[in-house]
Amino acid sequence: MAERKIRGILAAAGRVRLVSPAVTPSLTTLADYQAIEWWCKPYSRPDLDGAFLVFAATDNAEVQQAVHRDAQAAGLLVNVADNPGWCDFQIPATIRRGDLSISVATGGKSPAVAAMVKRRLDQLVGEEYGWLTALAALLREQILAEGLDSERMRMLFQQLLHDDIVDWLRDRRWCAIRQHVEQILGRPVHFDPESLIKENP
Repeated sequence: MAERKIRGILAAAGRVRLVSPAVTPSLTTLADYQAIEWWCKPYSRPDLDGAFLVFAATDNAEVQQAVHRDAQAAGLLVNVADNPGWCDFQIPATIRRGDLSISVATGGKSPAVAAMVKRRLDQLVGEEYGWLTALAALLREQILAEGLDSERMRMLFQQLLHDDIVDWLRDRRWCAIRQHVEQILGRPVHFDPESLIKENP
């Protein structure tokens, strides 16, 4: 559980201080590469100094309670695993495809349900949605430069984001995409398909 939360924080460009006498092999690797800061020791109150968010994700009820109590006393936001009543915030299950993020939350009532829904969405929402987000951002930048009013822009994007474009992206049918976009915009467009793929894995 701690490993999953840490990977989520890292994916959001957060910095992590992990306090635990023992960690998983994957977390050891992250510490070795200095992706996280690991304090190999039991928890104590000073470990919260300088923290912005606090996560208690242990299998020890006394430690969970101590972290919650100390975080509350210090005025820090805290999330206590398997105890929604002690959580100041919840972390949704999130799928990331490039700059596109899809989050699923149950208000702390059932992380298992959130995880199940995330697994199903993971199968439905492929990498092509990240490419679509990157392409739409590129086209938006070009359209904004033309100084069109917001209503005209809205109509253009409704036409550009045709249902078939997701299938074309999945099949890497770049010619079909380019033809569709140029037909809607009424002019040639410039984008590098390989860049879309490389920059939005």
